[in-house]
This record gives sequence, structure tokens and C-alpha cells, in this order.
Amino acid sequence: MEEIKFDAQIYDTIRRNIKKYRKEKGLTSAQLAEMVGLSHDFIRQIESEKTRYNFSVETFYKISVALGTGMDKLAMK
Repeated sequence: MEEIKFDAQIYDTIRRNIKKYRKEKGLTSAQLAEMVGLSHDFIRQIESEKTRYNFSVETFYKISVALGTGMDKLAMK
């Protein structure tokens, strides 16, 4: 059986993709925050390369639903 390798950069990949798909949908971070019931500042922290804030699977799921994309798509490089 093949060993599973952990992608140490997974949060960075997800951050970039959240921002990419949000912009493709024409949404501001404030609009996305409202859609998922989070603060605007929290969404900005999630998308920020500087803050490096880790988020829950529930938050990840809510964002993927709001963006109309699968969680797998947000996690792809």
C-alpha cells in the first residue's frame, strides 16, 4: 500500500483558491462572509498569506458551498 503524503502547503493552496473562486463569482470578501455567517475580517484572515490562520473543516465546507464548488476543487493545486 502506498504511503499517504501530507501537503504541508494545503492551507496556502486553499487560501489562494478561495480568493480565486470568490473573485470569479464577482463577490467581495464581505459578501462571502455574509453568505457563510462569518465576519468580514475572518474571511480576510483566511485569504491572507500573512496571517496564516487555520480554519475548521466546517468553515471550509461553508465557503465551498457559498462559492458553488467542491472542497476538493478548493484543495487542488
